[in-house]
Amino acid sequence: MAFSVSAAVLLAVIVAVLMKGGYVRFGSMLACTLLGFTLAATGLAPLINSALTSLAGLISSL
Repeated sequence: MAFSVSAAVLLAVIVAVLMKGGYVRFGSMLACTLLGFTLAATGLAPLINSALTSLAGLISSL
C-alpha cells in the first residue's frame, strides 16, 4: 500500500516535534518560516522544488 505525505505536512510535523522537545524556540521557527516564504517568492523556487522532488524520488526508490 502506497502512502503519500506532502512535504509541507511532513516538515510541519518535524517542526512541531522539535518545538515540543525544546530544540527550536518560537523565534527561530518564525525566522525559518519567513525565510521559506521569502525563498518561495524568488527565482530559486523552481530549483528548490526540483531538488525536493528529486530527493523524494530517491527516498521512494529505496
